[in-house]
Amino acid sequence: MEKPAQTSVPIHALIAARWSPRALDPDASLSAEQVTALLEAARWAPSCFGDEPWRYVVCHKADDPQAWASALACLAEKNQRWAGAAPLLLIANAASHFHKNDKPNRWGQYDTGAASENLCLQATALGLAAHQMGGFDQDKARQTFNIPEQYTPMAVIAVGKPAPAQALDEEFRQAETAPRRRRPLGEICFAGRWGEALT
Repeated sequence: MEKPAQTSVPIHALIAARWSPRALDPDASLSAEQVTALLEAARWAPSCFGDEPWRYVVCHKADDPQAWASALACLAEKNQRWAGAAPLLLIANAASHFHKNDKPNRWGQYDTGAASENLCLQATALGLAAHQMGGFDQDKARQTFNIPEQYTPMAVIAVGKPAPAQALDEEFRQAETAPRRRRPLGEICFAGRWGEALT
């Protein structure tokens, strides 16, 4: 199902096409080349001082079903209901300190978000669906996957092949088929000073 963004002026088709569906084909698999392309896209994201603070735990069901099941178990129950159809679950982690000098990196989470968006755009380019989730047990993920203390688990990203919305429970189906909405630019972009709506 396609839900292109409705924009005030044209934007790149790839950006307009990216969204976060939940309906995934449980019988579809991802190739090693597709998984590598997603990770390469993340690798080439910008970061402060080029420090690359992101680290991804890759749980590909075809390669390591136990790791995949462990990642699924870290999700909130509501997310488990649909994400179980995803052949790939990735745990995005952000470094709290720069690798080059061990000083605090307050941009690590920001940069990890940029890398994850690159990954999601690459998924869209490959005809895949990617959905980032904050609904997971961070402590359980850290313990299960031995994530070091200097990294913060930020999100779990489910990736798979899109499926019709009818494959979802009714609760999810309504959200899946609802129109996409965003705040007007004037509410989020200010002209020269805070609160001065950009027109």
